[in-house]
Amino acid sequence: MTDLETLEGKVAIITGAASGMGAAKAKLFAARGAQVVATDIAAFASEPSDSEALVVETLHHDVGDEASWDSVVRYALDHFGRIDVLVNNAGIYKPLSLVDTDLANWDAHYRVNQLSVFLGMRACMAHMPSGSSIINVSSVAAMGGSPGSFAYGSSKWAVRGMTKLAASELAPRGIRVNSVHPGLIDTPMIAVNGEEINRMVSAQIPLGRLGSPVDVARLALFLASDASSYITGAEVVIGGGI
Repeated sequence: MTDLETLEGKVAIITGAASGMGAAKAKLFAARGAQVVATDIAAFASEPSDSEALVVETLHHDVGDEASWDSVVRYALDHFGRIDVLVNNAGIYKPLSLVDTDLANWDAHYRVNQLSVFLGMRACMAHMPSGSSIINVSSVAAMGGSPGSFAYGSSKWAVRGMTKLAASELAPRGIRVNSVHPGLIDTPMIAVNGEEINRMVSAQIPLGRLGSPVDVARLALFLASDASSYITGAEVVIGGGI
């Protein structure tokens, strides 16, 4: 860790932080000195481990609801006085092909994966000082075709596009906006694929293994910290070379 890869004095909001990649980001950010507001619509562990206890606050949060975002932002400002980092990490993955995608599946992906990013950026940006960082979690599915997961892939393409637009608009304010594009990461979310499909995809990864939530958390730490102070509008793929 370089001296720049610290979050001392920074306040971070991380969505979808009850498990998986979000939980890993919350733990690492707190360990690197950030005051972390970790949010999720799911319940957090009732008895956190020592590392989980580093997370300053956990909040129930519906990322697709504007009023819920207002409450989270107000909480962060009331308790910590500022917001320096926003990680739009919350996401769902319920793969269906185009022909099988119904309105309910489409709407669920839109609300959690896409609308949440818009609402989060809009709610936080007015309170973020110059030098702040927004990290939007997209997917390798947004770097090409994603057969069999039409709504998911579409929503992640939208996150990629919104990140580019926001980076351009917020640069004059000194706020950086970047997107992270994980490949197959070893979290409960990929269980829906089934073991056979996960094994098939894993065999195609040049580095020869699934990614871990910590791998993605380390990338997010870099983008949140001053070590990446001249990086904005970037699309960073973290997929083991797939």
